[in-house]
Amino acid sequence: MAMETNAHTTTADASVLNSLPISAAFGATQGSVKIYGALTAAALLAVIAVASTGHVVNPFMWVRAILLPVIAVLLHRLAVSAFEGSRRAFERLRGISAVFPIGIVGVDLIPGVCPWWYAAMQVLCVLPVIRIAFVLRGAALRAAFPKAR
Repeated sequence: MAMETNAHTTTADASVLNSLPISAAFGATQGSVKIYGALTAAALLAVIAVASTGHVVNPFMWVRAILLPVIAVLLHRLAVSAFEGSRRAFERLRGISAVFPIGIVGVDLIPGVCPWWYAAMQVLCVLPVIRIAFVLRGAALRAAFPKAR
């Protein structure tokens, strides 16, 4: 069912990846990545708007507001590679989607790091990533990417 490539990464069988459940999972993942990208772009615009009205925007908020949309590009590339059969990309996307929301929300909960409205916006932004984490743990994808031994 799986084959080895010259890069020592296992790829899933093409016939399995073309099944309806896998296509649905790919659609859900790609949709979630697009929503995440749009929300993080909106968060960046909000930071720009707040800063332009003379309110305080700390460097943490600027750095995060700029980096999070860039991560959407990374998530997109990993998702495309995973659904082309790359087990390595699948595992990375699966790990990132599980850890990333915890890290984002955890840092926002540190008192004084950012205002409440920014923390709330960041929580909203990572909801699509949480959806990706659940989609990637579905039975169809576990069957398409069995654990390597």
